Amino acid sequence: MPVAEDMLLADDVHPIDVVETLAAHHAWDFDRVTDDQIAMAVEGQWRTYSLTLAWSGRDETLRLICTFEMEPPEDREAGLYALLNRINDECWAGAFTWWAEQRLMVWRYGLVLAGGQGATVEQVDRMIQTALAASERFYPAFQLVNWGGQTPEDAMRVAMTEAWGRA
Repeated sequence: MPVAEDMLLADDVHPIDVVETLAAHHAWDFDRVTDDQIAMAVEGQWRTYSLTLAWSGRDETLRLICTFEMEPPEDREAGLYALLNRINDECWAGAFTWWAEQRLMVWRYGLVLAGGQGATVEQVDRMIQTALAASERFYPAFQLVNWGGQTPEDAMRVAMTEAWGRA
């Protein structure tokens, strides 16, 4: 049974309730921090990603933040910023940013639900899957620039695009 069939058919389903249903469906570790915020840990190929989704009723926006720790050498931060620009040019939904003080790489995205729109299970699932896919796709490039001594241009060569079709 699709997870969407588990959701109540109501116009006023809270966006964080949708996220909580998805987290339970995927068996991800999660904590409902407040009525308007949930935190999850999702295991990827390269590392465990921390995801936080928060609802702002004032802005009518569901905000997703996906983070992972990085400790780049200080002399590589210029290369990291150049790589971020290249990576963000490849991203259609969301963007990476480097939070130097917290030593975190961050993927951010906001789903605007203006006019009282509700978030669908499919929309929220796509948000989360996009954040995870981008983090997994570009993680090797971050590693190559930060610790492998690669240029941003060379590091981007390992960030392959999604495969389409079948072999």
